[in-house]
Amino acid sequence: MQLAELIKSIEEIAPLQTAASWDISGPQVAALRQDISSIAVCLDPTPESVRQALDLGAQFVLSHHPLSLKPALPSQLDTYHEVLRLLIRADVPLYAAHTSLDVNPQGPAGWLAADLGLANTTVLEPVSQQQTDRKPMLGYGLVGDLPQALAISDIIHVLESVLDLSTATLSGPPPGKIHRLAYCTGSGSSLLSAAHKAGAQLFITGDVKYHTALEAEIPLLDVGHHSLEEEMMRRMCRLLQQQLQGVAVHFVPSASPFRAVALS
Repeated sequence: MQLAELIKSIEEIAPLQTAASWDISGPQVAALRQDISSIAVCLDPTPESVRQALDLGAQFVLSHHPLSLKPALPSQLDTYHEVLRLLIRADVPLYAAHTSLDVNPQGPAGWLAADLGLANTTVLEPVSQQQTDRKPMLGYGLVGDLPQALAISDIIHVLESVLDLSTATLSGPPPGKIHRLAYCTGSGSSLLSAAHKAGAQLFITGDVKYHTALEAEIPLLDVGHHSLEEEMMRRMCRLLQQQLQGVAVHFVPSASPFRAVALS
């Protein structure tokens, strides 16, 4: 497959024009290579993930997070420099589908809504229609109705079958039976108010700050930034495996940088 064809396929799932103004989705590292027969999908373009991708024979790397939100000269021997060195030496391009992927609830960002069977879904923060004319609405976060009311323990049971909840926290008022649920991958706590206004009785996201937790008007489950997005990229990998003919698609797993404290 030609590089331009591959990027077009990715952008049909993660439309680049919908990326946030502060974001740097899209090509991260250019390469002379044009023919692609093997790609790797990962959450973060760390040296470890890039090395694994290259060991798998990847000729293209797709990450969720950009290489850097503030690109700079590679003037230090740090992880930024190492990723550049690895990719340029191997002539392998890097592409990031960051907020461009987050805003498409019909794509992998909607995986939790699909797993929970949410109905009557709507986005919490729509993308401006000046940015896209795609229907249905694109935007950050989702809220919807569960098929039946569930206790928080039931929802956690569903989550722990696919996510690492070892560092998860619960804040806000004690949850009762939950009929309507909202979530946002990554750092979505800024959408807590929108989730509350949309009638959600539980909001699931990552990177919740102390005062947000202290003032939460609805139960707030922080599963960590890594957890939901790692699974989103695993689903992105599966989707590309189905859609890309003649291209090997590999997933490069990663671990959260946060670890639970083991008490003796």
